[in-house]
Amino acid sequence: MIGLDLANLVIDGCIVKAPLGGEVAGRSPVDRGKQGTKRSVMVDGKGIPLGVVVAGANRHDSPLLEPTLGKRAWFGPWLPEQITVHLDAGYDSGKTRDLIDGMCCDYVISKKGTPLHTGARWVVERTNSWHNRGFRKLHICTERRVRVIEAFIALANAIIITRRLIAEAWTRYRWDGRPTRQP
Repeated sequence: MIGLDLANLVIDGCIVKAPLGGEVAGRSPVDRGKQGTKRSVMVDGKGIPLGVVVAGANRHDSPLLEPTLGKRAWFGPWLPEQITVHLDAGYDSGKTRDLIDGMCCDYVISKKGTPLHTGARWVVERTNSWHNRGFRKLHICTERRVRVIEAFIALANAIIITRRLIAEAWTRYRWDGRPTRQP
């Protein structure tokens, strides 16, 4: 678990087009009612993807919060005692606060109606951008089955994690025979 910032978890949703529909497609509220899917992404404090939940684009962020936070169970004994969950204004409700309090976590939620303050949330926006810009299958979802979509997301996450590990190792470790520049 070296290099993971599990004390800070950041969650946000991302809506993408799904022109062929499918099991998790729904009417997109931001694309004139066309078919789309929503990914609720959980990352650590450095932007490493830890878990993704896929749903129809017409789903609100709040109901996806519990299954997304449920992905942290994979880290069992490595989770720190104190966890802070960073969320945007889409999660600003009493129900969300009660859910996070029930999980014994702290939270930082942007307030509705106030100017946007990204704070620690920029890392999840960057990870969503990596998903959409680096992997065309995720930017425009042409798959119809959930298992296939989740497999593409898992592959993209593995590539993102590998790239981040290489970048982190490049700046943190030195060894004999190291190339003079990063590949």
